[in-house]
Amino acid sequence: MSRIRGAAIILAALASMACADQDPATAKPSESSSGGENPAKAKSQTALIDAAVKSARRDPADRADDANRNPAAVLAFTGIEPGMTVYEMEAGAGYYTEMFSVLVGPGGSVIMQNPPSFDGFLGKAVSDRLKNNRLTNVQYDKTNFDQLNVDDASADIVTWFLGPHELYFTPSDGVSLGEVEQTYTEIFRILKPGGAFVVLDHAAAPGSGEETGNALHRIDPAIVKDLAVSAGFDFLEDSDILRNGEDDYSKGVFDPSVRRKTDRFLIKFRKPL
Repeated sequence: MSRIRGAAIILAALASMACADQDPATAKPSESSSGGENPAKAKSQTALIDAAVKSARRDPADRADDANRNPAAVLAFTGIEPGMTVYEMEAGAGYYTEMFSVLVGPGGSVIMQNPPSFDGFLGKAVSDRLKNNRLTNVQYDKTNFDQLNVDDASADIVTWFLGPHELYFTPSDGVSLGEVEQTYTEIFRILKPGGAFVVLDHAAAPGSGEETGNALHRIDPAIVKDLAVSAGFDFLEDSDILRNGEDDYSKGVFDPSVRRKTDRFLIKFRKPL
């Protein structure tokens, strides 16, 4: 989980060194998506997600966070399949990178991204995750959110988990993580026509302003929807699998009373064909 404040707390959450049970270089991919419902393919994909999540080789620190993050349901919502190229914005230490790597298989690729300013609290987490070429289909892109180092129309899916609120963070040293509108334009640029943009973040109270991104590390999902649609995306669907109606929106996400129990929204957008 990536956060600028509370570096010690965040680093503990980020320093997960998971290993997928099945090496992406040797995993046998299932048939790629061709549209429409296919019960046999859906069953195969469910089994692949289950294997990625339940892998005995995943680091205990990653596995301990599963109850809070419900990764199987989140992975199913993304629609990631073998052979795809996934651009993972704000990947942090790689909690989801491990599972994405298994899902796309040897015929796909994952680009995990973090801003350069995250180096201070990520420490060796990313290098340890990727050392010795252990995730052969994963690359690392260290860049700000509004300057993604990949080609136009090169990604099948872009994910941004627990991160869009970071665009409104205003650190004392003046470091920027990227200009807001340009970031969404970049995401649109790198997606293939028909590709999906999947967003997950801590919800702020409905009608809240963007300042909650800085003050509370939360964002009103309506802000994200408006920005995505303005960039050219079509809203596709949302999910309530991580929603929590008992969350206190007045609390920052690191407050002990709500930490790991926040109301989180999950939205999927589509780049028009």
